Amino acid sequence: PVGPADAISGARGNHDFKTDSRRMKRNTMNKYENQTFDAERALYGLRSAEISNCSFQGPADGESALKECRDITVQNSLFDLRYPLWHLNGGLIKNSRFTPDCRAALWYDVNTELSECVLNGIKAVRECDDTRIKNCTIQSPEFGWFCRRLELFDTVLESEYPFLKSESIKISGLKMKAKYSFQYVKNITVRNSVLDTKDAFWHAQNAIIEDCVITGEYLGWYSKNLRFIRCKIAGTQPLCYAENLVLQDCEMIGTDLAFEYSDVQAKINGSVVSVKNPKSGRIEADEINHVILDENRYPGSSCRIITRKRPAA
Repeated sequence: PVGPADAISGARGNHDFKTDSRRMKRNTMNKYENQTFDAERALYGLRSAEISNCSFQGPADGESALKECRDITVQNSLFDLRYPLWHLNGGLIKNSRFTPDCRAALWYDVNTELSECVLNGIKAVRECDDTRIKNCTIQSPEFGWFCRRLELFDTVLESEYPFLKSESIKISGLKMKAKYSFQYVKNITVRNSVLDTKDAFWHAQNAIIEDCVITGEYLGWYSKNLRFIRCKIAGTQPLCYAENLVLQDCEMIGTDLAFEYSDVQAKINGSVVSVKNPKSGRIEADEINHVILDENRYPGSSCRIITRKRPAA
């Protein structure tokens, strides 16, 4: 849109040549090396730029250093100021560090890749499309909310409430310590990962979790179309109130009060401490120490429970 100043300038038929010259110089300058920036919107709106060995920190404490940039590469740089990479379209960030003071680092971005980075600020990635993260170390509460087409590979993550309401997620080689993870996610695959987390996958839909170790209580409540393949699951009261739940060749280590009110097809290797009031389907395990079918069962519950080694108690 044409702003008031542009309209006045156009009406007069004149231009501020000094300002135009500064803009032209900035647009043609595509490399920034060994510099420190602390001003508000220090490099706003860059196009096709390379930034290396730079620091975004200083007494001016400016926000939004690289907002509205397009097709930029950042490497070996330090981010210590807030909101540096918002509305980025096309970005590669490598070998860079985001300090705890760098809040909300990447929001509303499209086509961004981070590799070999350390992200320590709260709310590091939010409402982004087509984001790829690999070989990173992340400590960020509220990480990865409301994202679409998010990929993580060989990454370490510590977080509270990671991935809330994100969709179309691909994860492999993740080591995660978290609380309340993957809640309300849709269309997600997680492979070859170690997830230490409570209340994971609540209300999740269309998830495949394969060759993973999952430790933590209250896994997968109120979910729909969760499939666990060759996973090791540990923790109390897992997989309750689930719809169309599948476990294929999984282990359930020390799990009790499992599958309450769930529609489940489960093939379990080893023993289960206890199963309580499943709604429907089939549960098969080597041993189930206790099967609890009490007066609180759903009317018409029809789940078959089969033990291979001995009848259930």
